[in-house]
Amino acid sequence: MRRDFHPLAWIAWLAAAAATALLTRNPLYLLLLLMAASIIFPVLDRSSPTLRAWRAFIRIGVLMLLFSILANALTVHYGDLVLFNLPKTWPILGGRITLEATLYGLGTGLSLLSLLVVFAIFNSAVPPTALLRMVPGFLYQAGVVVAIAITFVPQMINSAQAIREAQRVRGHRFRGLRDALPLLVPLLAGGLERSIQLAESMEARGFGGIQRPGTARRVLAARVLALLGLLGLAFGAFARAYFPAPQTAAETTLVISLCALMSAFWMLSRTVERSRYNRWLWRSRDTMLTAASGLVLITILGLWVAARGMLVYYPYPPATPWPQFHPLVGIVLMLLAMPAFLMPNAKRPKQHAHSRRVGATPAQGSVEASR
Repeated sequence: MRRDFHPLAWIAWLAAAAATALLTRNPLYLLLLLMAASIIFPVLDRSSPTLRAWRAFIRIGVLMLLFSILANALTVHYGDLVLFNLPKTWPILGGRITLEATLYGLGTGLSLLSLLVVFAIFNSAVPPTALLRMVPGFLYQAGVVVAIAITFVPQMINSAQAIREAQRVRGHRFRGLRDALPLLVPLLAGGLERSIQLAESMEARGFGGIQRPGTARRVLAARVLALLGLLGLAFGAFARAYFPAPQTAAETTLVISLCALMSAFWMLSRTVERSRYNRWLWRSRDTMLTAASGLVLITILGLWVAARGMLVYYPYPPATPWPQFHPLVGIVLMLLAMPAFLMPNAKRPKQHAHSRRVGATPAQGSVEASR
């Protein structure tokens, strides 16, 4: 599959966008983040198998936004700008519905929706195999588990949609929970079949086995060293917290334990043999995307440390219910839409159709597209 940006450039973009979604409660800034994401999403690679599944997650995020607005507006009866009143005899919901509570729920819901959209874009743009490749050697087993977990839910949603379409073609109509049995049984069977195939393929490739003689001793020594390093870190942190003076012994223990832990990780990484099928290229557009993402991240973190009031939005009295907007911050946030403008304008379906017209084989077409 053709890669438009280096995975590290996408990670820089993810850090900047996620920091904006987590540290900002201003609805105006969050709307700018969603606007930038809406510009990126249509130009992503249509061949991504998780793109369709993550759109379903975005619909769930919209429902979470509506639920956040309604829940906060109906349960928090505080504020000066009253929209309407509900009977006070109603438990929890009864009382006045204020604009301040509605706006606060809007900010919280937009933050959740923005975070979900950001990770949807990242997971659609960067395949799990690229993330697994960047995992350190001593964490390869955990990396494989995380990669499988990331792809599990999108694959399940794609399978559910395919099964539902097939059942509709056969004349089945889904009207309620009782009609969901023809959907759940094939979905469960398909999930179990994929799990068995994955387990057999990992076993056939010798996943988790010792590849070189003497590796078991190195792994045991590294684990013992890592255990000693963790115990040293715990003891040093305890000594620093409960024995104020002197701090030299505790700090020395922390440094030595951290060095021991890093050495154990290095030893574990040396016991893992890793191969590379191809080499990633760092292009000028990757540099531009990383620089823009770094500028956004530095701006958000700087404002969070120095001027947190520009990011934190609190509509309740005595503060103003209307969010403040600073044009410079808005301009910096719109840099998050840069992947849509730097992405090469390549139309992959037409390339595949052209390869079929000239008589190329599917394998040749896929190799040509990967270039």
